[in-house]
Amino acid sequence: MPDPALIPTYALYGETGAQIAGGFAHIETIAERSALHDWEIAPHRHDDFVQVLLVRDGHVLLTLDGVERSLDGPCRVIAPPRMVHGFRFRQGTSGYVLTLSTDFAARATGQSDILLVALAQGGAGIMEARPAARAFWLAEEMLELQREWRERDPLFLALAEALVRTLSHADRDQEAGALADRRLHRFRHLVELHYREHRPLDFYAGALGMTRRTLSRLTAVGLDCSPMEVVHRRLALEARRLLRYTNASAVQVAAELGFDDPSYFSRFYRRMTGVRPGEDRAAG
Repeated sequence: MPDPALIPTYALYGETGAQIAGGFAHIETIAERSALHDWEIAPHRHDDFVQVLLVRDGHVLLTLDGVERSLDGPCRVIAPPRMVHGFRFRQGTSGYVLTLSTDFAARATGQSDILLVALAQGGAGIMEARPAARAFWLAEEMLELQREWRERDPLFLALAEALVRTLSHADRDQEAGALADRRLHRFRHLVELHYREHRPLDFYAGALGMTRRTLSRLTAVGLDCSPMEVVHRRLALEARRLLRYTNASAVQVAAELGFDDPSYFSRFYRRMTGVRPGEDRAAG
């Protein structure tokens, strides 16, 4: 694992310093940037951007928050803001990298919109032939529009939305119906918005217009865990990111994530991860 202090934050890979306004969207081929770096994009993060990687042909060894995965094309990766990610491509791998500012999520039609889940949670996996063909066609059209220098082109943004939705619907269809339940999408989005606030189960159930029992049954069937376990896993994931990839101490991470008592945070972290916060920080 790289030294947490050395994990860089970029807009586009290798580019720092300039502030980029909302509404930013950019696409490039994998080769355009990675070939300059011996086909390796070192672990980094984007605070204000979502990144979508599409591999058409070739191979990628990817790292998402320290977890490695090896995929052959056609495959896709969505890295949400602040997720540490890196890629090592086989030489000659073809595909695209799409970068979107976080305000792109405003294109969602409501809290249950699958677009929000994809942008907030990300993920990686292979693509079936039909959604892959559509995704690559959309990417090629976006690349052609960008070559015409149409900044913030509404058509470009519409195609980007179609691309993310194509990937989202393909994921949903592959996951045995669990993500097909709109209520589960809404719950996971609520968790993403409020996990730092340590809200009780009644808050989530009430916001979803259901009883605690119904919500518990929903997550048991769809996610094989309790609702609060979903919240706790999200807290633990963010804590691990902060411990490994920033210079924050365990006490600072506890405060950042809404824990009033650092000792309780330490016990919580050990229960969720199997190690103490200090051990995980040292391991980074």
